[in-house]
Amino acid sequence: MELGSIMQFLEGKTVLVTGATGFLAKIFVEKILRVQPNVKKLFLLLRAKDSESAIQRFRTEIIGKDLFKLLKENQGAKFNSFVFEKMTLVPGDISQEGLNLKDSILEEEICHQTDVIVNLAATTKFDERYDVALGINTLGVKYVLNFAKKCVKLRVLVHVSTAYVCGERGGLILEDPHRFGVSLNGVPGLDIDMEKILVEERLNQLQAEGTTEQDIEVEMKDLGMKRATEYGWPNTYVFTKAMGEMLVETSKENMSVVVIRPTIVTSTYREPFPGWVEGLRTIDSVVVAYGKGKLTSFMADLDAVVDVIPADMVVNAIIVAMVAHANQPSDDHIIYHVGSSVRNPITYRDFREYNFKYFTEKPWINKDGKPVKVDRVTVFSNLASFRRYMFIRYLLPLKGLEVANTILCQYFQGIYLDFNRKITIVMRLVDLYLPYLFFNGIFDDMNTEKLLLTAKQEGAEMNLFYFDPIIIDWEDYFMNIHIPGIFKYALK
Repeated sequence: MELGSIMQFLEGKTVLVTGATGFLAKIFVEKILRVQPNVKKLFLLLRAKDSESAIQRFRTEIIGKDLFKLLKENQGAKFNSFVFEKMTLVPGDISQEGLNLKDSILEEEICHQTDVIVNLAATTKFDERYDVALGINTLGVKYVLNFAKKCVKLRVLVHVSTAYVCGERGGLILEDPHRFGVSLNGVPGLDIDMEKILVEERLNQLQAEGTTEQDIEVEMKDLGMKRATEYGWPNTYVFTKAMGEMLVETSKENMSVVVIRPTIVTSTYREPFPGWVEGLRTIDSVVVAYGKGKLTSFMADLDAVVDVIPADMVVNAIIVAMVAHANQPSDDHIIYHVGSSVRNPITYRDFREYNFKYFTEKPWINKDGKPVKVDRVTVFSNLASFRRYMFIRYLLPLKGLEVANTILCQYFQGIYLDFNRKITIVMRLVDLYLPYLFFNGIFDDMNTEKLLLTAKQEGAEMNLFYFDPIIIDWEDYFMNIHIPGIFKYALK
């Protein structure tokens, strides 16, 4: 592994970025342009039917974001000309063979100029439609690999996965590509081609029966969760990402491929400024529901580690790994866990305390102008006790309120709907996050630590490309960066 100057490597290079409108992709693009404006070209693949649609998405979903305000300040009046000089928009679709590129001249240009491909395209919804998740998270990997083989100058392909492809098993989880061999998750018989056929046949059947689009969506979501649990994964997202990694293993041939597995990605720690986040991501839904007084009880092992890592650290790890393996390509592919559970762990107990302390000091203000008073969340250590509590404390009173509301001609309608909504929010959060609330896995990061040490020893600019979680003071991060960032950026 060789590194040297990352800034020097980036100068004059051309990078193809897939999933360009995604959370990490935007941070990656902003970072490259800000720290190395002498990069030659960034090709941004966006799902769009034509150039006009691509430009519209680019303006509203990428450079229109607060994330780019520092770059705008740096470039001043030259910002627009700089952006369109350095970035070329590529309308396409990762879930289609050939990435569904319509412009043959542009395709040829990409194939002859690209030095690095960073595959950041993904759908991260836990309960995504199976046809959508399979197309993007699994088959999309195959199509990116196939396209990469046509890129004559390509030095490395970075595929961004997730640490939770491990399923629900605990203990020390290794950075091991052979975890996804002939039998995934220890369950034999998984055939990706057959999964694709299964989805297509079911869709054709539903359409032939005249099923509504809404019902088809429900059916596809249910099918994804069913197939995931059948093979040992808790949800459609991690199942389809695991199959994507399987395709890396079987389809890469002699290409240099790096797999980055982040854990739970949170708001930026430092760059381009602290606290930037987009949308409510995983644990952020819990934070918001609690702060607004809609979450008073939950389930978790308070002593379990919640493995979080700021988004800018993930992007820095991607860049450093990209440079390291482009400088010394290998026939094998290597995996990097990017998380905090080994080097700087926090627990759900810590997480609960940070939230309680924050919302006690800075309560959420309701629409009526009154602050929401919070207590520490009541935490249950198993599902049975939680369900008993919910039934006695909430579901029985809700049923009584429903009866009274009916008798009194909807007199309590507003109260009933609000009460029902709060219960629905809690139960949905529990259903989605249950597999992770008692997760006792620790993500080995020996490869990542070796990468970090090599970067430091070989003079890489680690002040710019920091990704060591040991530097984070978690209480300060949650109290002064992450939670304020959620309410400033994700809920605006």
